This record gives sequence, C-alpha cells and structure tokens, in this order.
Amino acid sequence: MDFTLYISAFVTLFVIIDPVGLAPLFVALTQGMTPRRRRVIALRACLTALALLTLFGLAGEAILGFLGISLAAFRIAGGILLFLTALDMLFERRSQRRQGQADKSEAAENHTDPSVFPLAIPLIAGPGAIASMILLTGQDTSTVHLFAIHGVMALVIAVVIVLFLLAGPMERALGPTGINVVTRLLGMLLAALSVQFVIDGLQDLHVF
Repeated sequence: MDFTLYISAFVTLFVIIDPVGLAPLFVALTQGMTPRRRRVIALRACLTALALLTLFGLAGEAILGFLGISLAAFRIAGGILLFLTALDMLFERRSQRRQGQADKSEAAENHTDPSVFPLAIPLIAGPGAIASMILLTGQDTSTVHLFAIHGVMALVIAVVIVLFLLAGPMERALGPTGINVVTRLLGMLLAALSVQFVIDGLQDLHVF
C-alpha cells in the first residue's frame, strides 16, 4: 500500500474542505445557540456531507461514463477548478463568498437550521470536494484503494466535527490574522496539488 498516495489524498481533501476556515463560519451561523444545539447541527452537517461525498466517491465514475466524460478530461477540469479555488483562498475571495452564503442563510426566515445548507452543501461538500473524491477514487479501482480513500475522507470530516465543536475557543486563540495565515498556506498547497492533477490528466491523454 502506497501511504504517500493517501497522505496526499488527506492533504488534498483537508485543503479543499478547509476545516480551519469553516470553523469561524460555524460560530457565526450558530451564534446564540446552546452548546447542545451546536453539537447537533455540527454532527448533522458532517454526516450529510459524508454521505454525499461517499456517493460521488463510489458512483462518480459511473456518472461520468453515463455523460460520456473521460476520467482524464474530468481530472484536467477538476485540477483547473481546484486551482481557481486556490486563487480564491490566496486572495480571500473564498472567505468573502462563504461569509456571503452564511449571511444569506442567517437572513432567510426558514433557515433556522444551517446544518444542510450552507454547512453541508456547499461549504463542506462543495464542488471542489466532490471533484476531488471522483479524481482520487479514479486513480485505482481496487477495493482496498476505495476503502482507504473513503477512510481518509471520513478522517477529514472527523477533523471538521472536532473543529466545529472547538470553534469558539479556536477562533479566540487564532484571531483573524492567524486564520488568514493558515488559509493562505493551505491555498499554496492546493495550487501545487491542482497543477499535479492537470499534469496527470494530460499524461493520461498521452499529450506528453
């Protein structure tokens, strides 16, 4: 078993989902709620995201095949998408967009429970995370690989749950500056990983 591959998968999903960046938004969306209510929302959001990412991890290639899209083409498109996400992180556009989604959710009268929207979708299981699951599971069709990738994804979701539960103290400890520094470091890693996805896709197409 190539543990380097799964370490890379963990880094990819961790950077895409960005648990550290989500924690302050979780605090904003659950402001004024009791600790018990916050725990329920955190668990519901993460379980919903886990189910959605598992679905695309298991059936993503079948969906692509039905639409007539090759895995190499999707790998290139996914790499470009992840690179755009990295740019958003580096220049804080993603934080502003996420905050806007959070504000819209708070303003809506019927959105008293933010667990499904916007927490599970699109903040945790967004387009980048879905694309990453399809790309990562498509690297190897063996059962061991599929279980390992889904285990890595579940581990990242577990980190999200922990950080959601510790969001208040963590936000006070890091402060706005600390969160910005972490987000930019993750953006640099994501940019490099996204370029690698594009290179892999081009190699699959025998471009070079």
